[in-house]
Amino acid sequence: MRSARSVTTFAAGAASILALTVASLGLPAIARQAAPAAQPQGASPAPAAAPQPATPQAQANPLAESVAAVVNDDIISSYDVVQRMRLLMATSGMQPTQENLPQIEQEALRSLIDERLEMQELKRVEKQQKITIISTDKEVDEQIADIAQSNKMTADQLKQSLTSQGIGLDTWRAQLRADSSWQSWIQGRYGSRLRIGEDQIKAYQRRLAESAAKPQYQVSEVFIDAARVGGMETAANGASQLITQMQQGAPFAAVARQFSASATAANGGDVGWISPGEMPPEVDAALEQLRPGQLSKPIPVKDGVYIIYLRDKRAGSKSTIVDLKQVAAPLAANATPEQVAAATKLLVDLKPKIANCAALEATAGKVEGLVAGDLGEAEITDLAPAFQEAASKLDVGQISDPIRTDAGMHLIAVCGKRQGGANAPSHDQIENRLKGQQLALISKRYLRDLRNQATIETR
Repeated sequence: MRSARSVTTFAAGAASILALTVASLGLPAIARQAAPAAQPQGASPAPAAAPQPATPQAQANPLAESVAAVVNDDIISSYDVVQRMRLLMATSGMQPTQENLPQIEQEALRSLIDERLEMQELKRVEKQQKITIISTDKEVDEQIADIAQSNKMTADQLKQSLTSQGIGLDTWRAQLRADSSWQSWIQGRYGSRLRIGEDQIKAYQRRLAESAAKPQYQVSEVFIDAARVGGMETAANGASQLITQMQQGAPFAAVARQFSASATAANGGDVGWISPGEMPPEVDAALEQLRPGQLSKPIPVKDGVYIIYLRDKRAGSKSTIVDLKQVAAPLAANATPEQVAAATKLLVDLKPKIANCAALEATAGKVEGLVAGDLGEAEITDLAPAFQEAASKLDVGQISDPIRTDAGMHLIAVCGKRQGGANAPSHDQIENRLKGQQLALISKRYLRDLRNQATIETR
């Protein structure tokens, strides 16, 4: 295993790349001042040179020959960085400014480093296991066609749009190939092994049910991972720059796809409907202050910074569905106090013997005079009044104390509880969501391990 080593002498090389970027992109005058911003704090800025027009040949050589980073002996050139910066700006809708150019450059370099590590790993696995993982040219062409169709364009029109902005098609194809190949590998290697247990699904349903009466928020997110960008201060500054760009018209979904470290980035940051408690407390507090259509300020949390876009808000639904079983001691409505006491004692003695819902009928069947059965699912509001309070208060797996009705004495067991209503996620939707979260976490840890084992030099 190679020892981890990161040489972060980036400031010296940053100015040259930024200068090349400004010149090659033909940015506004304010952006041309971006290069001095990369100087160490306290250094005197160099006098600004008048911009000189450059021929394509004059630009090509320094861009191609300058080394921005080396990843396990795999070179990333300054040309690669500039191309990725152009792609980031084109696909996110961000406009280059003096303030955000360093952030765009850093994100471009980070994404290139990650892609090099991913592709190196995939090539190693292909060679070792003699399998094909990396997407073929045909598969990349199919991705391009799908993207073009979703943008109501032909593939040729989309390619022309990118090339007109100075983006080489090889740059875009390399990004698509790396992303799709890596996701295919993670899904193929771990997807079939992942098992989402019924206990996990029921726990998720229980949390939804417990929060059903609370306000619900439809949100999109951008998450800046502090560890990935070099600390909380850098993450907060980067979030501020992204917010400025989105306020000036950059689409939230496009920015999320390119800059968010969350698993939702692939879906443009779409989290869907959530209730308080599903996001960090700091995000919950911010959501309470937002109105639909508003963008949050940067929200610092333990390991990074969130940007939240509140798309919609609705009042909570009080509809909760419970799955019940019961044990009953039949009694007439006019039963004597002695009969009621005897039936109550039977149920009190039985309750601690019932290990779980699955064992309820078998355990109750051993006691003469008791009947047990599955009541199925019902909304709490549709239950008999005597059962409603117990069903509301009990957690999944808990059993009530004896309850008196006109038909007898009862124990009820709550075997499941979930949010009702048309907007409640189905069993399969919850399973897929939990599986996606686990795969995203596996991918993140896998890439982190590759970084720790790699030799990475930035110049």
